[in-house]
Amino acid sequence: MAVSNDAAMNRPKTAHADENTPTAKGDTKSKGIAILEGLLGRESAPVIPLPERHKKTEPATKSDWKTRWLKNVRWRHAIISASFVGLVAVPATLASLYMAFIAADQYHSSTSFAVRSIEGGVSSDILGMFTQASGGSTVSDSYILMDYILSERMVAAADRKFKLEDVYATRGLDYFYGIGSNLPIENKLAYWRDMVNVNFDHASSIMEVTVKAFDPRRAQEIAQFIVDQSDNLVNSLSLSARNDVLRAAQDEVLAGEARLSKARVALREYRDKSQEISPEEGAKLAIQLIGSLEQQLTQLHADLATAKSQMSEDTPRIRVLKTRIESLEQQLAVERQRLGTGERTSATEDRNSPDVAGRIAQFEELETEREFAERAYTAALASLEKARIEANNRQRYLALFIEPTLSELAQYPTRLVNALLVILGLLFAWGIGVMSYYNVRDRA
Repeated sequence: MAVSNDAAMNRPKTAHADENTPTAKGDTKSKGIAILEGLLGRESAPVIPLPERHKKTEPATKSDWKTRWLKNVRWRHAIISASFVGLVAVPATLASLYMAFIAADQYHSSTSFAVRSIEGGVSSDILGMFTQASGGSTVSDSYILMDYILSERMVAAADRKFKLEDVYATRGLDYFYGIGSNLPIENKLAYWRDMVNVNFDHASSIMEVTVKAFDPRRAQEIAQFIVDQSDNLVNSLSLSARNDVLRAAQDEVLAGEARLSKARVALREYRDKSQEISPEEGAKLAIQLIGSLEQQLTQLHADLATAKSQMSEDTPRIRVLKTRIESLEQQLAVERQRLGTGERTSATEDRNSPDVAGRIAQFEELETEREFAERAYTAALASLEKARIEANNRQRYLALFIEPTLSELAQYPTRLVNALLVILGLLFAWGIGVMSYYNVRDRA
């Protein structure tokens, strides 16, 4: 605007001319150019002279128009253009060239498996064996397996077997996708998680593992190593769960066996001391003996009564009968004392040979303990067998249905996608910076 005003003020004053003259035509042309310049970037439109104030102007030269255009170029436009070149164009070009010519080819190997349990009914088809839901326990085991594959323990095992620094060493100038040397386990773990991808489908409980490497054979070997390690982990989890189920039942069996053995030893010691298999049989014999003695005693009393009716008291026969009766009565008292009837006397008491009733009570106590121990031991064995069957039915295993593949075409890194992501990211960051600048400028 200042340039236009200065130019208008510095024009020489001329006399009014007719509109049809060449000077009037030139003046009209100058006014049109001034209006167009104001629309193309001037801060305010040029002052248009009134129709009655026509002035004679000289036509502008080519050097004047070039100087005027250069003065109207803003310094911020130059800075924005330079920032676009420096922050977007150059980095995007370098990233594209790196992805196109420097980044090394990476091959992948994929494998799919699932943690399954024998618990429940067996599916009738092969597909059902791998797609049936096997309960929350196998899902939790699958998550444990995912964490194990991406853990330091797996990285350490793979490093011992394959030497990861050699397998993923830098190829050519590709320092971005290669791994360094003498790295701590934390850096190796971060690189491992970039090269090993694990996807888990919760609906089907199928786990897919993808391993990337610079050599297809190495990728396949590492994938097979992951499968083997996962199978060992699942087997150990299954064995641990089986042992947990069986441990309580085995403890019950051991306790029942010890109790039964103790009861049998006590019963054997009793038999050794009593020198009889069962005191009940001895009681039967004692009862028979007492009955026989009572029968004989009754007969002797009858004979004595008969003899007294025919003989006097001093006759030898009556004295013999009385003597036999006294002997039988004493023997009968002893036998009844051994059987447990009546009260013991000091004369008939024998502390070393208890009565039959006491022996029977002691024997019944020992026999009851033995029978109870046998029943408890039998129940513990049944529980152990049931627990073993349930543990076998709940056994977990790794169902591998896609063996580690051998890639023939390098599909990584995705060069075009990575280049586009870099370009879009740079454009997004640069656009945010430019909009932030104009926002601060407008507010100021």
